[in-house]
Amino acid sequence: MSLKTRLMLAILALPLVLIALLVVAVTELDDRHHRLQLRERLTQAADLLTPSLGQALAAGDAAELEALAGRLLELEDVRALRILGADGERRLELGRLRQASDLVSPQGPALIEDGRHWRLQAALPGAPGARLTLDIDASTLPLTYYRHLASGGLLLLIVGLLLFLVAYGLSRRLTQPLEDVTRSLEWLTAGGAPQPLSVPKEAELARLAQRLNALGEHLASARDDLQAQIEQATGELQESMETIEVQNIELDLAHRRALEANRAKSEFLANMSHEIRTPLNGIIGFCRLLHRTEMAPRQREWLDHVQRACDNLLMLVNDVLDFSKIEAGRLELEHTELDMVALVDEVLGLQAPQAQAKGIQVLGLVYDDVPETLSGDPLRIRQVLTNLVGNAVKFTEHGEVIVRVMVEQRAAGHVVLRVAVSDTGIGMSDEAQRRLFQAFRQADASHQREFGGTGLGLAISRQLVEQMGGEISVESTPDEGSTFAFSLPLACPPETPEEREPEMTLDGKCVVLEEPHGPTRSALRHLLGRWGARVIGERQALGHETALAVFGLTDADLSPSGQTALQQRLERLECPAMLLVNASPPDLPALPLPQGGEVLSKPLSRRTLVESISRALTRVRRDRLPARQTTAPRGPLSLLVVDDTESNRLLLQELISGPQLEVGLAASGEEALAMAQERRFDVVLMDIRMRGMDGVETTRALRELGGHWRHVPIIAVTAHVQSEQRRQLLQSGLDGVLEKPLDTAQLSSLLRHHLGVGLALEEAGEAPEADPATDGELASVDLALGTQLAGGREALARKLLGQLIDSLDESEAQVRQAMEVGDAEALLDAIHALNGACRYCGVPRLGLLAETLETRLRSRGLEAVTPLLPDLYAAMTALRDWQAAQPASTSTSGA
Repeated sequence: MSLKTRLMLAILALPLVLIALLVVAVTELDDRHHRLQLRERLTQAADLLTPSLGQALAAGDAAELEALAGRLLELEDVRALRILGADGERRLELGRLRQASDLVSPQGPALIEDGRHWRLQAALPGAPGARLTLDIDASTLPLTYYRHLASGGLLLLIVGLLLFLVAYGLSRRLTQPLEDVTRSLEWLTAGGAPQPLSVPKEAELARLAQRLNALGEHLASARDDLQAQIEQATGELQESMETIEVQNIELDLAHRRALEANRAKSEFLANMSHEIRTPLNGIIGFCRLLHRTEMAPRQREWLDHVQRACDNLLMLVNDVLDFSKIEAGRLELEHTELDMVALVDEVLGLQAPQAQAKGIQVLGLVYDDVPETLSGDPLRIRQVLTNLVGNAVKFTEHGEVIVRVMVEQRAAGHVVLRVAVSDTGIGMSDEAQRRLFQAFRQADASHQREFGGTGLGLAISRQLVEQMGGEISVESTPDEGSTFAFSLPLACPPETPEEREPEMTLDGKCVVLEEPHGPTRSALRHLLGRWGARVIGERQALGHETALAVFGLTDADLSPSGQTALQQRLERLECPAMLLVNASPPDLPALPLPQGGEVLSKPLSRRTLVESISRALTRVRRDRLPARQTTAPRGPLSLLVVDDTESNRLLLQELISGPQLEVGLAASGEEALAMAQERRFDVVLMDIRMRGMDGVETTRALRELGGHWRHVPIIAVTAHVQSEQRRQLLQSGLDGVLEKPLDTAQLSSLLRHHLGVGLALEEAGEAPEADPATDGELASVDLALGTQLAGGREALARKLLGQLIDSLDESEAQVRQAMEVGDAEALLDAIHALNGACRYCGVPRLGLLAETLETRLRSRGLEAVTPLLPDLYAAMTALRDWQAAQPASTSTSGA
């Protein structure tokens, strides 16, 4: 509330309130006085006339009675009267009397007040029992009261106007100087220079105006001084800004040069890593070829050292390449469909040989609430998991390595997974954990000498996880183990169920489970229970009709005495048995299974477990006999080989065909697609570079058939593949990559992973040792090498060699034509086909040249291969000459 308002209220409100109270009091007193006068007047009149009225009534003098009553009626406020006799009869009534109860006071007149209507009742002396009633109109009293109130209100109005004029004049005289002061202060606050205030007559206001004028003069002087200082400082600051601007320009140029140098360094690392890896792949390939030739033991030992050094160097180059890509910002994440169960099983399968060699139990636990269909970058997730699991296996000498995948957060169309890799290895101290994720750093300096590695794996994993939107952490205790965990945000369909669908239904079948490793036992019990089985122990099997037995074997079970005891346990069962052994497929023992079943390698993928149980239960339903019997042979599985080179198809058919595997052959993608529509295949081996539909296009067309073909494993088989091309092939829908020449152990392991069975043909033993003096130029034809590549079948080796020599004329013509027109793509197709054909034949010289030409053509272009073409043509001529020199009976041309 402003001072002006308060002043006016003080001047107006208090006098008006007092006057109002005075008016009300006076009016109230006056009203009471009028009422008292009316009562006295009526009472006196009644006291004077009632004796006369009583005498007249007693005498029966009506005229006198009426005359006396008329005198009462002439009173100003009396409206009517009535006289009643002792018998209650009306003796006289003047005017209209209102009905009311009669009340006669023996002491004198009784006055009854009812608002504006009063009534006076009195007994008449001299006439016992007679009474007088007067009807009185008191309306003049409130009228008089209201008139006095109106007069008081008018007086208040007049006084209020007068007081308002007085208050307004006073407030103007007081507030006008204050308003001037306020405006001056606003000017001063805004930095202006107000006009000097006029000095009023009032002493207090005069002092205020004088002080304010002095303040304005002081501020004006200070403003002038400040302006001068500002101008001086501005000049100095301008000079400093010019200096800083020059320094900023120089700093920006230096920053750009540093960024450019860093980018150039990253690109140099990426390019050099790629350039190093390209010939390194060739070195590794030729080491494998050389390993199959005749060598002295000392030479073979040296070659083994070269092979290991090349593998280590290739791993280092791959890490440096990934690290440089991340630093250069050239790493792009994919968003494709993935299944965490299959991905974890694949990573554990790759790390299984190292774990099995140490006797470490490896287990993958993907919780049921993890969605089956997710969207992310499976290649990078696999890379992070592979690094963490590989480190866990590397630094664990005994115990277990467990991978757990669980849901941390869930929302519509989005899920955050927590992936944890725990081990029982050497552990780390807190100080080692702090420097663990730095590039080229390991937990301990001695680890690089003892365990190897570059120290880049965890740094790359951390950056990959962060690029995918997650975080990675570690918890570790020295000598007890470590747990690496990272969060993984992934997209999922909006209508994803809370739990994934069971992979199979066992309908309450009774399954015997014996597994010495606690976590594996719990995982198998949970899976079997989730699939609807009743899981019991071996001791509880007696008296139950069991459908399947799952036994985990230890090293003691595989000893001669242990196998005898195991045989007795199996004979007591009346159901197939699945034996789980922590060993690689080639090392799995040949254990007799009286009731049928399989021997499976740990870690066991969920898909393999489902397929093995399905096969066992299907065989039981089909071949159940009352007596115990040996395992009935199951129906052969179908495998499709797609390759446009006849010799390659023939070799793969000879290597793979067996009692449990049937091989179908397709010479093109179109033929493979037609065969897929007519029959069912369990695995496809797909050549990549083919005429017409290539391997990638054929794979996509097979996937589009839907149904069974969406999940059929399709493995790429190619003669030349780099890591980037391998990644592209896996992203295109293929499930694996095999490089020519095929390693029979690797092929058998892959078939066991996807089908549960390996090659029927055992790998040929090492090549016979040769005299060290036979070292020299690579031979044009090496039948011993060809026989080894053909699985030990010399006739097949000669047949493949003859087919290769017969195709040389066409291959040479394609190479010459591509060089004449400068078509690098056509030349690459021709060289690639020739390289693939040489991988399965004993032609070391031509194979070396074809591999070198393809490597140079991919990395350097046409100019790099021109110098080697004469050697290629000479090697082709040497093969033709060798064929021509063969006796007719042993000529390979007709094979």
